Amino acid sequence: RYFTRRRLLNALVLAECVEAGGRFIDAITDGVFSICEESGWQLPAHNSYTRGGKRGALPDSSRPIVDLFAAETAAQLAVIAALLGPVLDQLAPEIGHRIDREVETRVIRPYLTTHFWWMGNGDERMNNWTAWCTQNLLWACFCLPTGQETRRAVLTQAANSLDAFVKDYGDDGGCEEGAAYYRHAGLCLFNALDTMAQVAPDAFAPLWSEPKLRNMADYISHMHVSGSYYFNFGDSAAKLEGNGAREFLFGRATGSALLLDFAAADWRRTGGPDLSKESNLAYRVQAAFAAQQMQNHQGEGVRAQDHFYPDIGLFIARDSRFALAVAAGHNGVDHNHNDIGSVTLYKDGRPLLIDVGVESYTAKTFSSRRYEIWTMRSTFHNLPSFAGIEQKDGKAYAAAAVQTAFTADEARISFDLAEAYPPEAGVQHYRRTVTLKKGRSIRIADSFAGSQPATLSLMVETRPELHPGRIVLPGLAEITLTGAGTMALEEIAVDDPRLRTSWPATLYRILVPLTEPELILDII
Repeated sequence: RYFTRRRLLNALVLAECVEAGGRFIDAITDGVFSICEESGWQLPAHNSYTRGGKRGALPDSSRPIVDLFAAETAAQLAVIAALLGPVLDQLAPEIGHRIDREVETRVIRPYLTTHFWWMGNGDERMNNWTAWCTQNLLWACFCLPTGQETRRAVLTQAANSLDAFVKDYGDDGGCEEGAAYYRHAGLCLFNALDTMAQVAPDAFAPLWSEPKLRNMADYISHMHVSGSYYFNFGDSAAKLEGNGAREFLFGRATGSALLLDFAAADWRRTGGPDLSKESNLAYRVQAAFAAQQMQNHQGEGVRAQDHFYPDIGLFIARDSRFALAVAAGHNGVDHNHNDIGSVTLYKDGRPLLIDVGVESYTAKTFSSRRYEIWTMRSTFHNLPSFAGIEQKDGKAYAAAAVQTAFTADEARISFDLAEAYPPEAGVQHYRRTVTLKKGRSIRIADSFAGSQPATLSLMVETRPELHPGRIVLPGLAEITLTGAGTMALEEIAVDDPRLRTSWPATLYRILVPLTEPELILDII
């Protein structure tokens, strides 16, 4: 209901902007006042004054909380005022005055007088919240007739917060939160900087030439597989909506031909994200003004190539048929799944070895019981377990001795997974080497020593046919195994709505016991 109200209001506002006849003004006024009279703009899940703190059952209107959607609501109302202010004033000046008061009281003043965790504090790690909230705070401030003193204070705090956000990215620009969160992290950083560069160009416009910022922009191009499929480690779906104005404009700002070409082509192919579901009015306005530019863009034909993100341990390799990604970082990232060492593989644009992704968010998703959820567990990734013992969460649980090599004929990554498991797993070493032999095949070679028996899980979408030493994925691929025992097959029912956006009603897990010190999988 919260988001439906905002989406309906956005549609009415856009309709009035196009028609400009006053037909929707009464309904817009109702929508604005309905939102202004809500007791709190934060979501119930975010109704806490500290990071991960106890959530209140009801909002305290005397102590507003600025969360993702309080900030977004403030931006929405501010953009409405910017678009339709004179029209609303003709009906009743109190409409604009009410917007000003509510945004000031609920968001601007708390932002300048209270420290919310996402604003940054020393070395504390930030995530997409920082860029996402900051972007909307800037729009809320600069789309309304705020005073110069307030604007300077908001801009200063925004710059400090974005420093706190960017510090947690490596120079490679990799987004540890995954492809889905690029839109809330990298793209919100773009819009925040774009606003700052417009209002204070001497201070902020030079930042567009920073290589790190361009690398952050390019990330989504490297994560794309084919069509709507993306490499989806962490809390990301395997299928994402098309790219649009924000990606395109980020590419233009940073001078990235790769992102410009990719975003424009993807927009022409898909029509971009479904903006009828978008609660952020500014994104919809942005898309309206960029649509013709994307339609007319003449690309340079730049395409994503083999790539390695050393700061997050993400390896990506491609040829004319295979698209391969391997996670070789640690299990302490935001939106983490215990998936270090897992392989995601597509052939001819079809899922072969999959990352299931994440179910619909619930309170459990962000609680101490997160890793009871099956999609978060390493045993439901393309990884081994040892007498049933799985990987643990935390930065200490990581891949070690990571090495990569890229040539014209092959791309290869190798690492040891022993440190990703707790001591009771008894792993002395588990050395995995994944090789894309260009134009030929994929080889996964696992070398193991330990005190517990090892069983490899393989997650697939296509119902497999199991034979001694061989797995057939009909119409897709064949996997030859050396060093494997008798395999078992499990069917996994998929009924969660979020998962069903990417997967059919049934997925499959193949359990492969290791019977030799080395297990080799050759995939053709």
